[in-house]
Parts: sequence; C-alpha cells; structure tokens
Amino acid sequence: MKKILYVVIPVIAFSIIFVNAFFGHLIFSSETQQVMNKYSVYVHLLSDWQSDSKNIVFEVSNSWHKSDKRNDVNHVFDAESKEYNTNQLQEINGKSFVELKHEFSECQEEWQPMLYRKAVDTVRHEIEYVQGKQLSTDPDISVYPNIENGNYDNLEQQSKIKNGYAQFFPICTSKETTSYDYSVKTDNKDLGFDVYFVSSSTQRENFTSSEFDYYIDSGCFGQNKQSYSGSCKNIQKDSGLLIIFPDELKPWITKVTVNLYEIN
Repeated sequence: MKKILYVVIPVIAFSIIFVNAFFGHLIFSSETQQVMNKYSVYVHLLSDWQSDSKNIVFEVSNSWHKSDKRNDVNHVFDAESKEYNTNQLQEINGKSFVELKHEFSECQEEWQPMLYRKAVDTVRHEIEYVQGKQLSTDPDISVYPNIENGNYDNLEQQSKIKNGYAQFFPICTSKETTSYDYSVKTDNKDLGFDVYFVSSSTQRENFTSSEFDYYIDSGCFGQNKQSYSGSCKNIQKDSGLLIIFPDELKPWITKVTVNLYEIN
C-alpha cells in the first residue's frame, strides 16, 4: 500500500501543478465582478532610524468590485512575466528608507491564485480558525480578533508613533464613494500599531502634525493594536489604509498582514 502511495501522491501533485499552469486562470475566474490583487511591500529602514531591526514586510490582499471590462482584454496578473518593482528611496519624519513593491499593479490587473497556493492558504486559514487566530469561516476572507498591545498604554503609543514609520495602502474601487472591511495583524509582540482609514496618501506625511486627518467613525481606525479588524463606510476613491509603527523595532524583521475587502 505504501509503495502505491509513493507513486500516486507525486502523480497527483504533478497533475495539480500542470492543470494550474494551463487552466488555473479559468478555474478561479468568476462570473462576478469581485476581483483580487495580492502584493508585497518590503521596507528597509536606513541607518538614521533608531530601530535595531531595519526591515518590515507587508503582505497585502486587496479585493474589490471592478467595473465592466472588455471581454477580449486579459486583465489577469501574470506573476511570471512581471519584474520586481523598482527600489524607491524615500524619506519620512526626516529619516530615509528604501521601499520595494512586488506584484503591485495599481488596481489595473487581477491576481489569480495558483492551485497549490490556494490549497495551502485554505488549510492555513482553517488551522488559524481552530486556534482562534481567525474569526472568519470563509477561506477567502480574513477577520482577526481585536488584540490590544499589552506592553504599554495607548497614551505612550501616541507619543511613540510621532517619531515612527507609516505605510499607506490605497484601496481599489470603480466608485466615487465606497465602503471597506479590513484586517491587520503583526508578528511583532513588542509593539503596537495604529491603523487609520485616511482620505489620501498625503496623510502619510501629516501623521506627526496637527494637520493629520482620518475617518473618525467607529471601525475606521484602531490604536495600539497587535491584531485588529474594522469596517469603514462612505470613503472616497483616493482613500487608503495608513499603518504606523513606533521607531523601536527589535526583531530582525517585522511581518504585517493586511487584508482589504470592498463592500457592495
């Protein structure tokens, strides 16, 4: 029996990869207008930052309702044919950093999962659900529990982030005004993050000043969290999610998972 399994399992695995390579985009294509974009943002803080760790990785899933498109145009994101986005040297809070985006399509193309990636993500989702780290039973939607940062209070957090690092994630929408569900979590157990839905990317430069403006409705922001999910309604098309960390990162790398879902 074991000898048969040694043959059957590789055959099944090869078949899945083969089918995905040629027909994966058809299997996961949907008749609905809901599409997804997955991308990564790698940030390297340069020496003028005080953090012991200089690296932050954001894994982003952005799901939205596209407008009608021509049927003869392929809008599926082809990861194999894409090059890594160019390194961009930027500055915030008077301190410089390098930002690298991978598979970021500016809401122009759709991402379709490979079959084995879809299977792995589904299993991981189920494990997290059993462990209580995931509140959604839908493997395509992530809802994280509201976990406060227990290392220090919110007042100290607001003081810390004034000298911290902020990352902006634009929403995707074909509407002038829309609503979004979102969830954020980090593997950094030493610090809390702040998360805000803001009107545009310009707020990334304003969060240290009195000019900082964000959607103040309940669910549109969270402060001093290690895990958080919310819902923000009636936001403008140029809006996005702003996530802020204090400049006190200690692990060799901090990973942040971000999920955005446009609501009908």
